[in-house]
Amino acid sequence: MDTRNAPRTGLRHGLKLVAALLMVAMAAVPALAKETVKVGFIAPLTGGVSANGIGGRNSAELAVILRNQDPKAKYHYEFVAMDDECKPNIGVQAATKMASDKDVVALVPHYCSAVALSTVKIYHRFGLPVIVWGAVHPGITYDNDFKEVHRINGTMINQNEEAARFMTAQGYKTFAVMHDTTDYGKSHKDYFTKYLAENGGTVVGVFGVTSDQQDFTAELTKIKALNPDVVYFGGLTPLGVRIRSQMEKIGVNAQFEGVSGIKSDSFIEGLGPELAEGCLSFIEGAPVEKLPGGAFFAKAYEEQKFAQPAEAYGPFAFAAMNLFLDTIEKVGPDRKKIDKAINTMGSVDSIVGKVAFDDHGQNTVATISKYVVQDGKWVVWEDSEYAGGKRSLVKK
Repeated sequence: MDTRNAPRTGLRHGLKLVAALLMVAMAAVPALAKETVKVGFIAPLTGGVSANGIGGRNSAELAVILRNQDPKAKYHYEFVAMDDECKPNIGVQAATKMASDKDVVALVPHYCSAVALSTVKIYHRFGLPVIVWGAVHPGITYDNDFKEVHRINGTMINQNEEAARFMTAQGYKTFAVMHDTTDYGKSHKDYFTKYLAENGGTVVGVFGVTSDQQDFTAELTKIKALNPDVVYFGGLTPLGVRIRSQMEKIGVNAQFEGVSGIKSDSFIEGLGPELAEGCLSFIEGAPVEKLPGGAFFAKAYEEQKFAQPAEAYGPFAFAAMNLFLDTIEKVGPDRKKIDKAINTMGSVDSIVGKVAFDDHGQNTVATISKYVVQDGKWVVWEDSEYAGGKRSLVKK
């Protein structure tokens, strides 16, 4: 047997094998070579308003999941979420940890206004670009000139102006105002009473209550004697549930009207469908099904099989995170470059509609929707049987 060519043949086979392995390795290089970029999210993931926070977290994470699935994406994104418990002191800790992590180049923070008001100086000090996704206090953007701080949703100014206009148009004339004693609740009270006066309504009494208060017998007994057409509530879901349920026990026969803070499935779950029926809420943005990208968002969210709903502000969290991801793709994972790009971007499209930040970082395109609870669900007013006359709100 002639073995003179055996070494040469073996060498050829070996070279072919090496070449094949190199081709496989080179094919995998683009995915493996992508730089990992960290983006953050902060919300109340535990506590009384955790349903809203978790819905927002899922929505922001959805934006990251979809971007990582895009083969054209320049970077691989790592999503980091932290819990602020809707408490300013915990929020400050979370904000400081996020902002001091130099690998985090952008952040979508806060559902609770009290937390956001306590943290904006931290983001400014560390130069971390943020887009607030849910908190509505005007001071978050308008009480400072921090170029790092933006907000994609509207403010409580918008929702209270619409609420006062709508309620007086329904024929309601007298209002008892209840609010939590945080800056969030007090500001809701201030804006609502301002616009109510402009629309011819009368405030018969104002009652501040603490956010952890359990018994409202004293306040509601006084309100019952005042006999208002409406009880307005400026605060969040847990407090709203307690007040509405105790109105029933004490016999306060008035229409219950809340702010965006009660627009949550947990408000209905806490009260039960019967007590929640007919309650009103006013909130920034349109319902998911009526948003420009609502169908896309709803389908993508459902496909991920999240255990919790996106809740009212989920689309804003998705849009805010997506805006950052688009910007990072254009200018790279650099805080200063991202901030400059966000501040000079002009008007852009998103799933929640046009986004255009003013000189204080506030989105100037504010749409307000009216909701009423009907048969255990929040329904857009215009689509409800209340608007059609088949059902009636509380009347004197």
